[in-house]
Amino acid sequence: MNDLIERLSVEGRSVVVGGPDPSLEELRKRVTDIGYVFVKFVDTRGGTDLGVRVDETATDLSRADFANGTGTAHIEGTLTLDYVKVRCVADIDLASLSGTGRLVKLEEARAV
Repeated sequence: MNDLIERLSVEGRSVVVGGPDPSLEELRKRVTDIGYVFVKFVDTRGGTDLGVRVDETATDLSRADFANGTGTAHIEGTLTLDYVKVRCVADIDLASLSGTGRLVKLEEARAV
């Protein structure tokens, strides 16, 4: 397995909301309307900002209060990183826009 993926597969890695405009409103819009979020793993050299296609069936917003900026959003989704299909699993505290996350390897994609 790829070294980066292996390191990010360890449970409890520090993450923050990533992307060009990391804000509570932007996170809400991306999770509920766009279906594509950015999750940044901060404890790599320079951080690793990943674009994740949100899996609506696995994502849980029942403990997230976007209106008041409180609670936790459980976000899951998929992406391909270095030809490897992975699932990103992250729990984001809305007050700080940070939390914990990890990658779960799904399958190796074949290079053409």
